[in-house]
Amino acid sequence: MAGRYYDAWQVGDRIEHEIRRTVTETDNLLFTTMTHNPQPLHLDAEAAKASEFGRILVNGTFTFALMVGLTVGDTTLGTLVANLGYDKLVMPHPVFIGDTMRAATEVVELRASKSRPNAGLVTFRHVLTNQRDEIVCQCLRTALLQRTPK
Repeated sequence: MAGRYYDAWQVGDRIEHEIRRTVTETDNLLFTTMTHNPQPLHLDAEAAKASEFGRILVNGTFTFALMVGLTVGDTTLGTLVANLGYDKLVMPHPVFIGDTMRAATEVVELRASKSRPNAGLVTFRHVLTNQRDEIVCQCLRTALLQRTPK
């Protein structure tokens, strides 16, 4: 198990996740079509070429999902009860095919669960950057985590 239990976290804990991922055309095409997103900027090279970006943009919901996925192994793998919400999601820079993503996480809040004595809430700030050190996605994720078993 790679994730940490609730009581193993402290506000201010920071992780630079080791796994990186280069986004491929296949990633973008499959995710966009699987989610029935007809946005031409994600699928139509000619429409994308005519846009201000001049090339296909990677689907933003894929970018978000990739950010969360890159963080799971170090944060909640094996200890998660449930993800309770994602807040303040922003995507200040676009992602293009061929960009390499890396993620970082910081714990910004801890709260004991009022309804589950064997669990607590951890709020993570996840930040995804590209190879140019531009922030391409960021959010707060609140996760309900198990406490260390007795």
